[in-house]
Amino acid sequence: MVLLGEQYASSDEDTPVSKPQNGTTSATPVVAAPEVSLDVWSHKCNEPIAKANTVQDPMRLQLMLAKPTDTALAYNVPYADLARPSQGPSNPYKTTQGNVLKRKNALTGNAQEAVISDATFTAQHRTFQSLGYTKDPSVPGAFVGDLAKAQALEGRDVIQMRPSKEESAAFRRKRQKKGDASIVDGDGAYKGPWARYQDDQTYEDEAALGEEELASDEEYIEEAIVPARDAVPTKLTSDYQDDIANTETTEFNGTAQYDYQGRTYMHVPQDLDIDLRAEAGTQKNYIPKKLIHTWKSHTKAINALRFFPDSGHLLLSASADTKVKLWDVYHDRELLRTYSGHTKSVTDATFSPTGTHFLTGSYDRYMKLWDTETGTCLSRFQTSTKAVPHVLRFYPSTDTREFLAGTSDKKIVQFDTRSGEMTQEYDHHLQAVNTITFVDNDRRFITTSDDKSLRAWEYNIPVPIKFIAEPYMYSLTRSHPYPNGKSVLFQSGDNQIVVYASTDRFRQNRKKSFRGHNNAGYAIDVGVSPDGQFVMSGDSGGFVCFWDWKSCKMWHKIQAHEGAVVCAQWHPRESSKVATAGLEGGIRFWD
Repeated sequence: MVLLGEQYASSDEDTPVSKPQNGTTSATPVVAAPEVSLDVWSHKCNEPIAKANTVQDPMRLQLMLAKPTDTALAYNVPYADLARPSQGPSNPYKTTQGNVLKRKNALTGNAQEAVISDATFTAQHRTFQSLGYTKDPSVPGAFVGDLAKAQALEGRDVIQMRPSKEESAAFRRKRQKKGDASIVDGDGAYKGPWARYQDDQTYEDEAALGEEELASDEEYIEEAIVPARDAVPTKLTSDYQDDIANTETTEFNGTAQYDYQGRTYMHVPQDLDIDLRAEAGTQKNYIPKKLIHTWKSHTKAINALRFFPDSGHLLLSASADTKVKLWDVYHDRELLRTYSGHTKSVTDATFSPTGTHFLTGSYDRYMKLWDTETGTCLSRFQTSTKAVPHVLRFYPSTDTREFLAGTSDKKIVQFDTRSGEMTQEYDHHLQAVNTITFVDNDRRFITTSDDKSLRAWEYNIPVPIKFIAEPYMYSLTRSHPYPNGKSVLFQSGDNQIVVYASTDRFRQNRKKSFRGHNNAGYAIDVGVSPDGQFVMSGDSGGFVCFWDWKSCKMWHKIQAHEGAVVCAQWHPRESSKVATAGLEGGIRFWD
């Protein structure tokens, strides 16, 4: 390579300049600026040896040829060099002694890592908490904390101070035997964890019985010891029994149990301006605007609302106060009957297809079948694992006596009300079951769970025919079939209502999504008007929201309750009547 300054020389004028010969090129190295200092890059250049031959050093050439526009270095520069000022005088108030140039990795300075096992650290930490001293990891054999106590205990930690196995065995041998649990008093009576040790001090009255001296201010009084003659309790009397209420009660709260023709409240009224026996969905529906009635009898939150099948002239409510109540929707709108029998909050209630019976499930792990008219409890059901029933659904056929129950132990169980036995078990979900919806002319049903999945089943076949679990899915907490039977609406945990087809593919209809309400953290009902025109849902802020089915736009929003609205049911025959219930225990009827 030809140097740029090959014709340049710094010698005296008397020295002749040698001309290059023909065909050759001079390659004599020339120091263009021998006195240039590289203190900016390295303090080692201050050494005389490094200064005399700065340019010829390949490392120094690499340093000098670095471009000013480079943002990265291809070589390692010491931190002490990078911390020094690049130009101008150094800070006279900043000392260069000690560890000033070291990088701080803690607020108070530089903390060095020490290799120590978790077991050793835990032992020393417990030693410092219990005894007040611990070993100094930086100085072998040194201690920090209470040095006097460390010297007295010879620096032992809590692990070293544990007694040996022989000492522990000898200590246990001093303890009295626990005795027999079937013996209450006398020799060999049960002492259990109250068994004493041989070194324990006895009471002075016991010492007196052992012919030992009493205290100076006490006098021994001989008393007759009456032996216990009580019979030894059997296991049957001492065993814990299930706290259940096997005596269900009912109370009629209406003004008259029979009308002038001897008919009960089960009779569908015909003296109204609407035909309650007509086919559902034949008239146009509208959005309710005003409050027409309020029922108040429950003392806690209401978990389920159900209209009487087809006619809707009765309303059933299940509450967390363990009560189930039946209300009159027309005429006096009074409380008709109260059903008592559960000992804990009632989770769900559902009518049979004819309405003559209804099922209730509770956190007391029982499912009970009631007679709607008389209030008699006909049967009690319980799973083999005593799981809590979350959702109950009768098989929709009018002549059936079977029902499904989704429980907290990830199963859907099928019972026969005639025999009281479990006839089928659907066990594929991974968490508690939330909803059960019959589709496809009641030949199939769809279930959802807290495992964020959707499964479709053939009735009486415990193998799912469809499994849907997408990464973007949330838990589907409530469901409602669309009136035409081709779709099912689900309340999703991400504040929206999603729609799935109830045909063979069970695909999600992505064009149907109803948003604008808040349901996170609650299991809020979703409903559809009988003609399928409007979609309805509660809200955690006390609202009831209505959407248009075709456009998916929110149509109306009313403030229904002060707390969260968890129950919302559309009347099956009326054009614009809706029943809502919330956490405060009140039921409101809207038109």
